[in-house]
Amino acid sequence: MGTISRNFSYHEFEASGISKSKGIVNKIDSDDVRNAIRALVLNVLQPLRDHWGAPLQINSGFRCLELNRAVGGVPTSQHLKGEAADVACSEPHKLASLALQLKLPFDQIILYPAFVHFSYRNNGQQRGEILYSSTYKGLKL
Repeated sequence: MGTISRNFSYHEFEASGISKSKGIVNKIDSDDVRNAIRALVLNVLQPLRDHWGAPLQINSGFRCLELNRAVGGVPTSQHLKGEAADVACSEPHKLASLALQLKLPFDQIILYPAFVHFSYRNNGQQRGEILYSSTYKGLKL
């Protein structure tokens, strides 16, 4: 499917250890999803990567319905639409703070102990919500 930007590809958004271990085919299945992923990358993830100065690893990008169920995702997850990515990070607060400092448009930022969930609505108003996983014990934004 190819490259989205200098540092991100569609393959990264389909890759999943859980899908591999469970034999789930997690393929981007529509132009709407592809376009949503592209919007997330170009508006949030690539600008963040440019300023972070190091690679950003996508833990979970697009999820087909079967994968979303397997990981315990909610039925309304933005991952199903290609509008969300969980980015691995040893310093989630620092990465999320950078996104705010850069004034990047986002729908949600959710901090977890080892990653940050970023979402971007491709066809809608960004809510700008900042949330925290119940397992996150770090600094608040």
